[in-house]
Amino acid sequence: MKRLTPTGEFIYTYAYHEDEKELCQLEMRAFFGRDTEEKIIKSKCGIDPSRSPFIKEQLEVLFEAAELSGILEQAAEVNMDSATFKVIFPKINGLALGDKVDYLEKRDIERRIGAVITGRADVHNPDVTFGLIPFGGRWYFGTSRQSESVWFLHQQKPREYSTALSTRVARAVANIAVPYPAGIKAIDPCCGIGTVLVEALSMGIDIVGRDINPLVVEGSRENIAHFGLTGQVDSGPIADITQQYDVAIIDMPYNLYTRITSEEQQEILKHAQPFTEKLLVVTIETIDHMIDQAGFTITDRCIAKKGLFLREILVCERTNERTKLIEELQEI
Repeated sequence: MKRLTPTGEFIYTYAYHEDEKELCQLEMRAFFGRDTEEKIIKSKCGIDPSRSPFIKEQLEVLFEAAELSGILEQAAEVNMDSATFKVIFPKINGLALGDKVDYLEKRDIERRIGAVITGRADVHNPDVTFGLIPFGGRWYFGTSRQSESVWFLHQQKPREYSTALSTRVARAVANIAVPYPAGIKAIDPCCGIGTVLVEALSMGIDIVGRDINPLVVEGSRENIAHFGLTGQVDSGPIADITQQYDVAIIDMPYNLYTRITSEEQQEILKHAQPFTEKLLVVTIETIDHMIDQAGFTITDRCIAKKGLFLREILVCERTNERTKLIEELQEI
């Protein structure tokens, strides 16, 4: 019997609208250190597929082969004992031409692999779901996990702002800021009604919220509690923060009710510098010069689109003395 031991590699399939491509690729770079033009990526990083609003499926690779016949040979050694199973060949958009397989051939391959595995198949409620994916000229077989659209459940909140981030964007922003939550403390010091907080808390990220407006603080607390989550949200200006955090997420305040000047925006960024090494900023304006003046360096970025409405996502690190010296020398 073939022992089902994961190889340590994962394959993720993606689905996104063209307007979301840049945001999705920025999230990819946060998770995997690189992105791809294809809607599929292979990595040794294990990410819960439900964390991303763009991931459709995760395949934890059990074995691979250059030809389909090699997969069939290895699958024939699998014995499921009392566990039921099914085999799926997922629909994948964006595959290279050489990796594409038509619908009827996919169904035939599923049946052929299912027939050689020792055990009882159950297409409706299996104990284990296996997946098969052709990628990069090779075939990969493993256990399949489908993404659950958790963010979709968070769309209906008791408190709403018309200009708040969508739950999809908010979830991606939280992932970009904190791709690996273990040991990371985060803060959203201009949290508004808590759209980012809800997404981050639902993924187990250790994050607290804060806002200068006590009314929206109450709204944020209500939204968090509505989804059965627990999170701290305080009322007060960003200037009063004294605790240190690993990362801060700032969606720059703007709308008819929050008339903020460029000077006030600069103050927000300046006050963030002492308490965080990493900063993720969401802005509708170009503020590169403000980021620099506040003592941060932009390390990655993207444009998040929604029709004609554009937001810029900036990933920033606190500028150290060496970086400052290099920048000064380059200007000479």
